[in-house]
Amino acid sequence: MRQALRVHNFFVSADGFGAGEGQSLERPFGHADPRALGAWAMATASWPNRTEPGGSQGLDDYLIRDFHRNIGAEIMGRNKFGPQRGPWQDEQWKGWWGEEPPFHTPVFVLTHHPRPSFALADTTFHFVSGDPADVLSRAREAATGQDVRLGGGAQTIRAFLDADLVDTLHVAVAPIELGSGSQLWHSPSELDDRFHRDEVPRPSGVVHHLLWRR
Repeated sequence: MRQALRVHNFFVSADGFGAGEGQSLERPFGHADPRALGAWAMATASWPNRTEPGGSQGLDDYLIRDFHRNIGAEIMGRNKFGPQRGPWQDEQWKGWWGEEPPFHTPVFVLTHHPRPSFALADTTFHFVSGDPADVLSRAREAATGQDVRLGGGAQTIRAFLDADLVDTLHVAVAPIELGSGSQLWHSPSELDDRFHRDEVPRPSGVVHHLLWRR
């Protein structure tokens, strides 16, 4: 069976931005408020950073749980790994997630600047360059028969979409506008020529867009 390339739980604003401008160590989403983009996810029973019992059930909770289903590797852009630009100045800093990253698989970080691989808990980060097809081939090999998750950010997802490599997407559109930043799309209808798409509005105001290849 073909190993799918899947996008899961990717948050964007109503005007299509996955992050704002001015990303920094203190503000991973730039001027965007991640709580506004991801409020629906943080309210679920299965949100991994939940510190109190309870939380919502139903579709939102299912989509959070589906994040890890049959995933054997992840691809992400450098800006998802961290805010640095250019050559690596501090290889002691190892990402936003502390000693136990949430991926639990090999992760392939796209960068033009080499850096040695390293492991934290059960996640190994590899720093790679190349066109999307080459990187996907490496990730599929590491995934040992399971699917590959495309983690973002928006420009990375667009690169793999433009190369016609993405099989399924779940994009959660929040009822806010950012005006600028890293944009996934102007409208989800841009992909209707290549993907079937269902829109599922939720009481929170978020709209889940579920897309699968035609």
